[in-house]
Amino acid sequence: MKGANRRSIDRRTLLKLTGAAGAATGIGTLAGCVDDGNGTGNGDDDGNGDVNGDVDELTITLSQFPDTIDPLDHITGDYFDVYDHIYEPLFDFEPGEGIFGRVVEDWEIQEGEGTTELSLRDGVVFHNGDDLTAEDVAWTINRTVDPEMGVPSPIGTFGLGSIEGAEAVDDTTLEVHYGAAPGLAEFEFGNYARALNMEWAIDNHDAENEAISGADPEDFNGTGPYEVVDFTSGEEIVLERFDDYWGDEPPFETVRFNADGESSGRVASLETEETDLTINILPEDVTTVQNADGVEVRQVTSFRNIFCPMKNTVEPFDSLEFRQAMNYAVDNEEIVDTILSGFGEPRGQPVAPGINGFNDSIEPYEQDIGTAESLVEDSGYGGVEIELVAPSGRYLNDADVGETVADQIDQLDNVDCSANIVDFGVVSDANQAGVDPDEYEDTWEIPFYLIGWGTITGDTDYGVQGFFTIPDNPNRTFHDEELSDAILESQQIEDPDERRAQLEEVNQLAHEKAPFVFLHTQESIYGVRDDIQWDPREDETVYIWEMDR
Repeated sequence: MKGANRRSIDRRTLLKLTGAAGAATGIGTLAGCVDDGNGTGNGDDDGNGDVNGDVDELTITLSQFPDTIDPLDHITGDYFDVYDHIYEPLFDFEPGEGIFGRVVEDWEIQEGEGTTELSLRDGVVFHNGDDLTAEDVAWTINRTVDPEMGVPSPIGTFGLGSIEGAEAVDDTTLEVHYGAAPGLAEFEFGNYARALNMEWAIDNHDAENEAISGADPEDFNGTGPYEVVDFTSGEEIVLERFDDYWGDEPPFETVRFNADGESSGRVASLETEETDLTINILPEDVTTVQNADGVEVRQVTSFRNIFCPMKNTVEPFDSLEFRQAMNYAVDNEEIVDTILSGFGEPRGQPVAPGINGFNDSIEPYEQDIGTAESLVEDSGYGGVEIELVAPSGRYLNDADVGETVADQIDQLDNVDCSANIVDFGVVSDANQAGVDPDEYEDTWEIPFYLIGWGTITGDTDYGVQGFFTIPDNPNRTFHDEELSDAILESQQIEDPDERRAQLEEVNQLAHEKAPFVFLHTQESIYGVRDDIQWDPREDETVYIWEMDR
């Protein structure tokens, strides 16, 4: 092995050695917490139990619910919250700390080759009893980054942008190839590499719909600590501990996931003890949770920015002046203060503070109606009518934010703007549709929409490359060679300080070119039963193995 680049210690071992496993660091309680021998985690005997009176069962209520058995079909946080427990990540990732071994036990950069060798741990099996092999992992990575394989996934564009492919060396060793600096590649495969059972995936591949499909519990097949025992598409999924899991026993025997698109409904589930934890509590519902018995609010400033992409292959968004005008028309500080009740920060660049490459010198656009109207006239699009498409129930007060943005733009004398509130899936599809009207006839007609993006890798590249880079990226939302070239240049810089400076320049270019109406970084607000031991993460991921009762 090659010494300096060898990674061999996993996160659990590291935390034990440093004494951090029990520290209140915000990372949360790890898998393998002390068990009292009765399967009750920390031996809680206060009589509260969980929502069903059973301390060994947990219910989590999301705002969106997956309707597919394929964990790589969407790049949506709520989906990952469910499926990471079934189709587990290959690595543990901690924002600001890096990646730690999980299914991958060891990894080594091959100097000068654009390759990292991954070694899988022994004894990892799928829920159907098959052994995990390096071929399964390599196939999954290749399926993700190569649309020609016929099982497309948006994760290839947005999550694994620098990864070129993978190949198995033997049963437990594979090589991952990439066209970027090793540090960037590690951000990517450390966050988004998963393993599907190749034979299972091929058998369940629906060629007509280019999807992996199924509807029964036995159709799911991962290596995670939980397996599916009941599934109602779009409504509920029930998981139980997987007896042959390679790692520590997870803290709850049974876990139920369901969803409610309304914050008030999610809060009501907490009040009536129908759920233990729910996400995306709206600011106006915080007091209700705080006043309820046995539950509390937990929050953290997230890595998620909310913004409105403007596809510049579609009029009037092909004009720099018009896009800048839209930013000057919007008062994002007022939106944070009124619509979000202060649960956010105005933003003027694609990523949030704490992200590598965040540019401290960039201020948000300030509302200036006169400047906005003048820029509209300069663009040649005076009198234009536009529509902002916004989701409901995916982000904090997203429908109200979208309607407010549209109303503020509509205040301009020379622009008429209306809001169209839709299901999140419509917005997600528009975001993945790219900027080519000829190739995406159905969805390119939504060139202006509201969406959120969490830069969960902790690196600016994840917040920009999927949206802006040109080569081999059909899903980009903005076509600009200067911005794309600046991002591609950053991907090849190995020196961390030089790369950080280049990423700051990328954010400056994005601010000036205004591919988005920049809005805000949002708070993640959770409602949690007060006997649940768990701290929310900046990357919005909900891991059951970081919980206990």
